[in-house]
Amino acid sequence: MALEGLALVVVAVVFVVRALEGAHEVSISGYGTALWYVVMGAAVLTAAWALWTGRRWGRGIAVFAQLLLLPVAWYIAVGSQQWSYGIPVAVVAVAGLALLFSPSAVQWLAQSDDD
Repeated sequence: MALEGLALVVVAVVFVVRALEGAHEVSISGYGTALWYVVMGAAVLTAAWALWTGRRWGRGIAVFAQLLLLPVAWYIAVGSQQWSYGIPVAVVAVAGLALLFSPSAVQWLAQSDDD
């Protein structure tokens, strides 16, 4: 989860560097896209931090992020015919969901705060 958030922040830095170097595309703004990636990366990193420190609310953000990755993986693999990128993204998303819904994770989530 933290690696996913870090990857989003790295992509944002790449967009800013490209925009500063003069790369301009008609359909997107490098700075606007970078801002989007920073916001999403911060949310994913916050979820990772929450899970790492035992805060249950991070699981909802983490599940949402993994569910968002599945259609992205589909588009990369099927829509863009970039199977070598799409399949690893799908594997990461499914593995993340499997860990978030594993028996030990569900048991941890079901514990009361009094225990």
